Amino acid sequence: MQVTRREFGFGLGAMSLAGCAGGGTGGVSAPTSLWRAVPNPAFSAWVDSFRSRAVAAGVSPGAVTSGLRGVGYIPAVIERDRNQTEFKRSLQDYLAIAASESRVSDGRAQLRARRATLNAIEARYGVEAEVVCAIWGLESRFGTRRGDAPVISSLATLSFDGRRGVFFEKQLIAALKIIERGDVSADRMVGSWAGAMGHTQFIPTSYQAFAVDFTGDGKRDIWSDDPSDALASAAAYLSRNGWKRGVPWGMEVRLPARYGGPFGRNARQSVGTLRNAGVTRANGAALPDFGTAGILIPSGRSGPAFAVTSNFGVILRYNNAENYGIGIGHLSDRITGGSPIRGTFPPDAFGFNLEDRKMLQRGLNRAGFDVGDADGVLGRKTEAAIRAYQQSRGLPVTGTPSRELLARLS
Repeated sequence: MQVTRREFGFGLGAMSLAGCAGGGTGGVSAPTSLWRAVPNPAFSAWVDSFRSRAVAAGVSPGAVTSGLRGVGYIPAVIERDRNQTEFKRSLQDYLAIAASESRVSDGRAQLRARRATLNAIEARYGVEAEVVCAIWGLESRFGTRRGDAPVISSLATLSFDGRRGVFFEKQLIAALKIIERGDVSADRMVGSWAGAMGHTQFIPTSYQAFAVDFTGDGKRDIWSDDPSDALASAAAYLSRNGWKRGVPWGMEVRLPARYGGPFGRNARQSVGTLRNAGVTRANGAALPDFGTAGILIPSGRSGPAFAVTSNFGVILRYNNAENYGIGIGHLSDRITGGSPIRGTFPPDAFGFNLEDRKMLQRGLNRAGFDVGDADGVLGRKTEAAIRAYQQSRGLPVTGTPSRELLARLS
């Protein structure tokens, strides 16, 4: 069975959001010293044993030899695999980054600049240009955060490590087959530490299943500075997973006080039923007839509500997180002139709203404790700044915000 992005669990979004709210770097340069390999005799022995398994899986002996030339054990990859954050962003935090004004502005500029290519992709695969553009924006910040880790060494390191060795060995074999086919050389095959690659962050097995040669040069090149093949590959991915052209991903809606459910993306009801229940668009207009939809309330009844269609489920095949699906849909709407979220998000666990969190961050910056951009998303960099401020003032060092702290910084 083909492993897809849904089963992989990496992607954005992981790459493009990593540098926001807590620090991180993007870029598309050659592999940096961060990914330096170190001698490891056990790893070298594992590589020797892997060669026969790769040949048995259909990679030619010559391709195995050339593909693994220079392969090395990278400690930084294991460090990242061991220290993936368990923090789950709220939808408000997620959208503050995923559909920030700068990302929306960049998306509109890219849509204009790439209009001819995106229109041609839409005509061939039936996926709207703004949706493809939104995926590009979330996955690699429009190509500026493609990753610079050497994929073969990263996958070999993760395969050897054993925690999910079977999965990553399957990805490594697929990566060698990609190189053997001639789509990319081993030295150009760079991406995230976990093997997601190119403008649209495909893992190797997803690349094998869905990548396309849209430019007609004989290569499915998702790594090139020209994003055409990558954007078309993302559209092909959605198309083959059931995307319906002309059907919106969903939309923000207003629920009447009497609405009692059902809720959930799979509890779809007809638009007629939703209208009869008093559900409207967020601006109060009648719902358009887009077939059936499920109602999501990711922030509870007091937060924004969304009616999502079958196309929302297709987006989740790319990344199986509802925040991601809403982020793609909302960014695509904003890119084409749609409004920000109209509903009000409830306060966070500290009793703060988004503007409170921005005020806190601005206060820390003024006091000389750098949090980066005051985006209202309290990540590790903000926590470190709070700790440093508290320590400097002789306060209990908690790293957590409070009304008292906000008052001190105002």
